[in-house]
Amino acid sequence: MEPTSETLLARFASVDPVVLAAAAGAFALACLVYLVLGTRRLRRERDALAATMAEIARRQAEMTGRMTSFTEVFGSRQGDFARMLAERIERGSAAQAENLSKLNARLAVIDAAQKNLGALTAQVGSLEKVLASKQARGAWGQGRMEAIVRDGLPAGAFAFQATLSTGVRPDCLVRLPGDARGLVIDAKFPLEAFTAHRDAASPEARAKAAQRVRADVGRHVQDIAGKYLIPGETQDVALMFVPAESLYADLQEHFPELVERAHRARVVIVSPALLALAIQVVQSLARDARVREEARVIQTEVARLVADVVRLDERVARLDQHFRQAQDDVAGIRTSTEKIRRRGRRIEALDFEEGEGEGDLFAAG
Repeated sequence: MEPTSETLLARFASVDPVVLAAAAGAFALACLVYLVLGTRRLRRERDALAATMAEIARRQAEMTGRMTSFTEVFGSRQGDFARMLAERIERGSAAQAENLSKLNARLAVIDAAQKNLGALTAQVGSLEKVLASKQARGAWGQGRMEAIVRDGLPAGAFAFQATLSTGVRPDCLVRLPGDARGLVIDAKFPLEAFTAHRDAASPEARAKAAQRVRADVGRHVQDIAGKYLIPGETQDVALMFVPAESLYADLQEHFPELVERAHRARVVIVSPALLALAIQVVQSLARDARVREEARVIQTEVARLVADVVRLDERVARLDQHFRQAQDDVAGIRTSTEKIRRRGRRIEALDFEEGEGEGDLFAAG
């Protein structure tokens, strides 16, 4: 038979008050000790959590600073490259337009020269009177050659009366882009024999003058080949300048064997029009060399930009790794704080299960 409430009250009243007071004091003391220990553990956990959050904030600030620095460096490099590329393209376009304009002007000059070929032939008589002396003829041929070269090439691409290693001084030495060997142009064409050949009054005199033309021109070709074709210093061919289109036409028409002989000796005979075309070719080569140089500069800058992008990618990968580590740390902190929250609620409600020890508060799980 279960005791009634009256029986329990009677038993409780029969207990010694001193014993009851001692039991209540012991219970209160136990609760106080447990609360003190729990408070100390909560304080230590709180301090550890604050230190972890401070470290996370420091790492995040450091990563933000690095990312800002990387962005500024990349933006500066990209802006410099875009500005340089725009300037190079602008300069190249202007130079290309100017060169095309000059080329059109030269072609117009050549067309006009071809149209005036008949008129030049008719003026040969007056030209012979002007060139009566040998010195005047040499100066006239040298002047025509220099005018064509100056008109077609920049100042640093040629030199008149330059001295070679052997001590000889050609009339003109053209420097080709990308090649240390110079192209020799000789303007001392023998005109006396051609004048005698044109003025011959009989077939015998004409034949004798033709023989003199062959001897004079052949000897001049050998002189050019012997003096100006220097291995390693000059080009493999040299140019022999004929100062008039009519003289060049006579040479091609009446003395083709001399032209072939000059070719075998690696001497190219050129008229004013052909020399102008040759100068245009040299000018095109110089322009192409400048374009290639600009392309190499652009390639170098692109390679530097690619290297910067690779370094940026590596640093972003490391930054991503730091972010993932920080996320893992934050997840661990949130797990710990959730445990603390649950323990705190249990302490607040005095809801302790039997057999639960002190170490369970911060156990892994």
